[in-house]
Amino acid sequence: MSTLISEPKATKVTFSKYNFTIHLEDGRELSVPFSYFPRLERATPSQLEKYELSGGGIGIHWDELDEDISVAGLLQGVGDRKR
Repeated sequence: MSTLISEPKATKVTFSKYNFTIHLEDGRELSVPFSYFPRLERATPSQLEKYELSGGGIGIHWDELDEDISVAGLLQGVGDRKR
């Protein structure tokens, strides 16, 4: 028997005052405090909006902020390991 498990993929990211929310293609949403990612916490709203979905949505990249976040890592509760 074979089991096919696909990686969770983001379709967009939205921002509020203290959190960012990852919208997944399966309908789930994950809200993450900016405090987990200091570069994002210090970013301006304009900088936050300049993200790219990488790998078809398996990651989120902010070139200007030099930040890369794995969607699978977020679902596992992994924050910024550089803190």
